[in-house]
Amino acid sequence: MTNFPSPERELLKTVLEPLLEDFSYWFTNAQNLLESEELTFLSEQEHSQLLQRVKQSQQEVATAKMLFHATNGQVGIEAAMLMPWHQLVAECWQVSSKWRSLKNPL
Repeated sequence: MTNFPSPERELLKTVLEPLLEDFSYWFTNAQNLLESEELTFLSEQEHSQLLQRVKQSQQEVATAKMLFHATNGQVGIEAAMLMPWHQLVAECWQVSSKWRSLKNPL
């Protein structure tokens, strides 16, 4: 996390706060899918590892949100922390897309 002066703080609130909400939303969706559906295209190990990574990332996002709010938006998050979350969301989108296409073939 990085400390920012006031003008940058407003930009952070405008950009970072909704981004953290988006991560929470997508990780919750992914967890729901992984816990409620049988994804035959994933091995048990792949399924379990993906679910564990989603849960870990959810905890990290929740912590980042808590710190962001506790400091009244005075801290940001390093891009190095955001990139793995972006990559995991993209991976979850791919799994979800594949599941939908197998569930509802054209």
